[in-house]
Amino acid sequence: MKKEARVIALYLPQYHPIPENDKWWGKGFTEWTNVGKAKALFRGHYQPRIPADLGYYDLRVSETRIAQAEMAKEYGVEGFCYWHYWFGNGKRLIERPFNEVIASGEPDFPFCLAWANETWKGFDHGLKNRNVLIEQLYPGVEDYKAHFYEVLPALKDKRYIKVDGKPLFMIYKPLASSEVLVFIDVWRKLAIENGLIGIHFVGHHNDLTNKIEDIQRTGVDAVNTTRLNNYLINHRSIREKLFSRIKKIFLGTAAAYAIPYRLMSKYFLVPKEDRQEFVYPSIIPGWDHTARSGREGMVLTNSKPEYFETHVKEAVDLVKEKDEEHKIIFIKSWNEWAEGNYMEPDLKWGLKYLEALKRQLI
Repeated sequence: MKKEARVIALYLPQYHPIPENDKWWGKGFTEWTNVGKAKALFRGHYQPRIPADLGYYDLRVSETRIAQAEMAKEYGVEGFCYWHYWFGNGKRLIERPFNEVIASGEPDFPFCLAWANETWKGFDHGLKNRNVLIEQLYPGVEDYKAHFYEVLPALKDKRYIKVDGKPLFMIYKPLASSEVLVFIDVWRKLAIENGLIGIHFVGHHNDLTNKIEDIQRTGVDAVNTTRLNNYLINHRSIREKLFSRIKKIFLGTAAAYAIPYRLMSKYFLVPKEDRQEFVYPSIIPGWDHTARSGREGMVLTNSKPEYFETHVKEAVDLVKEKDEEHKIIFIKSWNEWAEGNYMEPDLKWGLKYLEALKRQLI
């Protein structure tokens, strides 16, 4: 199948229990725990969200991982970009699903890694408090070397997604520390020493208080733009901002912040930036953080497959003049269910989001 773009879907491996989650949230916690407790908070609020074809899966089950890959491939997704957690000093979390993908050779489906170099805090992941659960550290060169050799088998795997012959590796927060520049330099040298022609580093850009140029100066090869909050930060009128502030003062957390998907999605892409050869835009099927954060969450209301399809078409048009290797679009995300941010089928829409994607890709 000839594809109009290289679509890579961000993939969350949080769907299996680990001791740390048992400690923080209770025995047996997975992302499904948040999904299952979600409730509608206002008229027309689409909650709870219930998975359809794949069910409430456990990512320790190889058949589930294979079914996900087969579904993604059928609808035009090139591969999964697995969120990868290395907190420093060898500490990893929720690594088992990806480790089993490497060890088993299944599914036979392309993949890459995105280093989620972020401190975990309770609120972001479903707790009422904002305490630090586990801190992201940057211990120095020896740790960066250990990190490299930990993932080297993946980087050398025939399934690993490459750009210009180099394995693609995303850094979630390229501006988090000056040590990220050291990290990049160390990895580039180690890649050559270990038979690779380099690493294609992609800096993730979702903090719109920064600029693309700030991320490019870290030495990454490309920038992935994700502008979920672009409208809220840069395009709301003074009147809308004032109304939002008044509402917060008087209602506090009594109501989730709800805003139409059709409005927000108009600002997910910025043609002047996303047409650049080494800028990789993101497409976003939806958002609803209330499964994790309750009334403090933000909801994109009335999201529909046809609105998403318009968004996909615009993204594909922006990359069509680029070199074939660089026609990359990231989906945020394949399976972030507790953020209402997923492509997998649910009981309301079934396969319609995937079908919308396929129509514009193939």
